[in-house]
Amino acid sequence: MAPAAAATNGLRFDCGRLCLDLLATAEPPDRLDGPRRLQAWLLGTGVVPPGTPLHAVDGAWLARFQAARELLARVVHAELDGDGRAAGPDLERVNALAATAPPAPAAARGADGRLVRRLAEAPDCGALLGQVARDAVDLLTDPVARGQLRRCEGENCPLIYLDTSRGRRRRWCSSEVCGNRERVARHRRRAGEPMAAGDKA
Repeated sequence: MAPAAAATNGLRFDCGRLCLDLLATAEPPDRLDGPRRLQAWLLGTGVVPPGTPLHAVDGAWLARFQAARELLARVVHAELDGDGRAAGPDLERVNALAATAPPAPAAARGADGRLVRRLAEAPDCGALLGQVARDAVDLLTDPVARGQLRRCEGENCPLIYLDTSRGRRRRWCSSEVCGNRERVARHRRRAGEPMAAGDKA
């Protein structure tokens, strides 16, 4: 499912998988800080088609997505640490979320007469969470994709991403964000300039 953009409203959509993009919203400060931000995330990731009414998104939805994010973070980190067995109960909860059927898509005529994707009915929080959980199940049970999971090497960056680069040598969640910060810090070290707050020592 292609994201609408790499980033919008401080949200990141470039981690390589839907479930990882949800984990990225926990990057301090919390990017899912209200129902409107959750609406933007759902649209930005492509979980729901553009123009989908999201009036039902409220504080209860937000709390459920935040809880799912914490759950998925524990499972993904356990896999990265090689301690997957420790996530047994959490994995059962992920599977329970994934068992909920995702929203059914439907083809509809857009204003210009072309077919566009819509949802067959108003999106339900559980169905959308199920879609994210299914993505996590697909990711963690695919040996190739699981082997591409990486932690960003940027200082104090908690993001996990899928490294699909040639040679699997990608070091940062984003060359423009953490990669650029590292290059600036390296240049300052060589030039003997004082380090700015947040630059790598």
